[in-house]
Amino acid sequence: MPGPDRQRTSYSSFLSFSDPDGNGWLMQEVTTRLPGRLDPANTTFASAEDLASALRRAAAAHGEHETRIGAQDGNWPDWYAQYMVREQAGTELPS
Repeated sequence: MPGPDRQRTSYSSFLSFSDPDGNGWLMQEVTTRLPGRLDPANTTFASAEDLASALRRAAAAHGEHETRIGAQDGNWPDWYAQYMVREQAGTELPS
């Protein structure tokens, strides 16, 4: 079916084309990596905007964490770091 996957699920949209040299290319859209596809020891961000976005998601999740525990979490830097590394690696997020 032409066009992107209707639900925009990861690994479900494809694009193919040929370059001027006749090489065929097939690209697959990946919006969320499957667990275990990235090495959690190698966390990188492509831009300052990507890092800022990851920090915002971690801040929102941490706010929910503090609500669950019913107190401020003074260890928030370690919690943010774990959240951001695990999110990028596609592993289970801290709660």
